Amino acid sequence: MTETQAPPQEALPAERKRFTFSADPRLLGLVGVLVILCLVGQITRPELFFTESNISTILRLAAAIGVVSVGMTFVIISGGIDLSVGSMVGLAGVWLTTLATQSYGPWVMVLCGLAVGLGCGLVNGVLVAYGKVVPFIATLAMYVSARGLAERISGRRTQVVADQDFLAFFRGGFLGIPTLIWLFALVFAVGWVVLNRTTFGRRTYAVGGNAEASRLAGINVKRHLALVYGVAGLCCGIAALMVVARTTAGASTNGMFYELDAIAAVVIGGTLLTGGRGSLIGTLVGVLIFTVLSNIFTLNNLDTDIQNIAKGVIIVLAVLLQFRARKARTGSQ
Repeated sequence: MTETQAPPQEALPAERKRFTFSADPRLLGLVGVLVILCLVGQITRPELFFTESNISTILRLAAAIGVVSVGMTFVIISGGIDLSVGSMVGLAGVWLTTLATQSYGPWVMVLCGLAVGLGCGLVNGVLVAYGKVVPFIATLAMYVSARGLAERISGRRTQVVADQDFLAFFRGGFLGIPTLIWLFALVFAVGWVVLNRTTFGRRTYAVGGNAEASRLAGINVKRHLALVYGVAGLCCGIAALMVVARTTAGASTNGMFYELDAIAAVVIGGTLLTGGRGSLIGTLVGVLIFTVLSNIFTLNNLDTDIQNIAKGVIIVLAVLLQFRARKARTGSQ
């Protein structure tokens, strides 16, 4: 019967068919936008933009939001949404920087941050998958609750990291490249392999494309959705470590608006908000586009309100292009 057939091949990511930018014209367009922004940065501030320190700054700023965006890509491809990623980053950062946690050493701090992020993500997943709560509502509740708990734990005060071993590791580098950039590259590489070369990734696309057909095909949709949100939470825990290392402090305001930046980067990267189609490479380019844009505005001392307007325009254009491309594909079939 047709209901029991696996999701159509076109629901699989472009990278699974051919790992090249030429396989998807949308990626070429994104890379073109990124190149244009880099040219604008070089033209407006030639003495600063293409310097080693500025490029390192761009990549370090992109690292934390990039890790969060990896988790968000999994969630959106599965047909969901997560509005709580910023709050989870803040809660994990506060929890791992309390005096009690720091007294046990750097690795306990790391495990605490990862555990808090993973736990919050699994709570979201259980509410969505087993509680049948709409993802928007479930993650909105986590958004409010996690931020409130972070304020409660920290007393709305900034908690300075006193453990020098923690700072030495995460603020250090290897082969001249900061540890945060290596960590971002590792998370992205693992995420790409999981999404494009494992059963978990194939099931993520299948569930996002047609959850009922996936269930009839033998996929445990509820368990898979819970795990997908767990992946997003784990990414938030990793991002919390990166933010704390970069700022040397934990605060309930850490991760503020990360959910908006992550969703924007994922959408810019070509992932459909309706699920079933997406690309981690596109997400990576989307993160870099927004980070480079912010860097250009900073170097030129432009107001943040103009920067936000520019981001909004880019997001709207990306969504319109998505719908237009999808309509063209549907009409051509």
